[in-house]
Amino acid sequence: MIDMKEKLKKLIPTKRKIMQLYFALLFNANFKGFVTGNIYQGSTKQFCAPGINCYSCPGAVGACPLGSFQGSFSADRSTLYYVGGILLLYCLMFGRMICGWLCPFGLVQELLHKIPTPKVKKSPLTRVLSNLKYVILVFFVLIVPIMYAFRNTPLPAFCKYICPAGTLEGGIGLLSNAVNKSYFSMLGPLFTWKFMLMVSILVGSVFIFRLFCRFICPLGALYGLFNKLSVFGVKVEKSKCTDCGLCLNHCKVDIKEVGDQECISCGECIGVCPTKAIRWKGVRNAAPKDDGKHKKAKTVTRIISAVLLIGVLVGAVVYYWKQPDVSLDRPADQVDRGNEVGDLCYSEQLKVITPEGILEETADPTATGKVTVINFWGTWCTPCCAELPFFQQVADEYGDSISVFAVHSYLLANETAAAYIADNYAGSSLNFLSDYPLEDGSTSGYYTALGGRGTYPYTVVLNAEGVITKIFVSSVTYDMLKSAVEDALNN
Repeated sequence: MIDMKEKLKKLIPTKRKIMQLYFALLFNANFKGFVTGNIYQGSTKQFCAPGINCYSCPGAVGACPLGSFQGSFSADRSTLYYVGGILLLYCLMFGRMICGWLCPFGLVQELLHKIPTPKVKKSPLTRVLSNLKYVILVFFVLIVPIMYAFRNTPLPAFCKYICPAGTLEGGIGLLSNAVNKSYFSMLGPLFTWKFMLMVSILVGSVFIFRLFCRFICPLGALYGLFNKLSVFGVKVEKSKCTDCGLCLNHCKVDIKEVGDQECISCGECIGVCPTKAIRWKGVRNAAPKDDGKHKKAKTVTRIISAVLLIGVLVGAVVYYWKQPDVSLDRPADQVDRGNEVGDLCYSEQLKVITPEGILEETADPTATGKVTVINFWGTWCTPCCAELPFFQQVADEYGDSISVFAVHSYLLANETAAAYIADNYAGSSLNFLSDYPLEDGSTSGYYTALGGRGTYPYTVVLNAEGVITKIFVSSVTYDMLKSAVEDALNN
């Protein structure tokens, strides 16, 4: 009977699990995105969620702090200060408590670890491997992105080559929706590598507790450096500690002491400490009050807190669900046009951007009478800036035989586009245009009309008659772009 009660007790989620699930749902409250296959691009995407949660996940309502930080090296200083300030705030307020309570990918790993299998326990080897994430932080998040920023070809190295959360939430999340079937044509060796890495990490998490968090995650490494300084977390009262070691033996991560840089502040050690030396920061250990009045007040507080939290989550889900669908209505004279390969491309008059600013002068990228490449980009988009040199190279190589248009997203166009062009593409053979916002301000109008679903960069190739011959979702290489231009010229 006792064994049965213990088994049932284990099935009841802990407070921490409930909070992990809650924040995973809150950070991905755009449930509509999973149905439509679109990425939300509204105003809340300007803010960074505290944990690893990919910007390209269909449900994500915020940005990933790690991806934003890598991209900020190549943006203007205000972006670097903004993203860096948010990261510093998270570090000083919570440290690695974010890993233990708020990170969606941490929850995924913990749920996988519950699968009944033999487990790999921590050891001197795992303690050594826990240092790997600091190497990844320095090299992939700092050195490589900064090096590429100096070359004006930004590269979010960790996101591009490693991040399994991006592959799972962004890659698999988008590919699993039938409306994004065209994305499969873009898959190549890089996606194969990242998919295999993601599978290895997820399978490894079944046997090793939070494998990614302990050995790989650079965001956790950064947060851990502030564990001792953070406002929230766990701490030990040295005067009460007897150095019995029960907390270290009970902990599943590679801590040397409670609250050090490896501690995720899960709080499980608090319950096993025989002298009550471990407590939450800012909370004093006091003798429990067993009187009915105190229990009643505690119950009421819990109910009110639960109602408020559920109300916020439901409100967020309803808000994002009610966001208007992107309108694809086109003028009556364009009913014979479309946005798929083989369609006569939708036309649009877009404002011209020069190094001096956005002009009132307009141009229609579909009316050149030549093979045309239309690239949708933004200065805020690191992969976009990284591939622009390929478009420049193709434009120079083919000269007057083709036209290449770089259409900047309406987002930050006035603030950053002209200055970026002046610094990097003054006198360029590229034609720079500015997109316009839809009425609800959710995304760019021409980008959406040509089939963009939230993923930048996005490229459309037209033949001389204005018919779409190739669509590239996400980044391209020079060889991919040249091959598409050759096909349009020869067919």
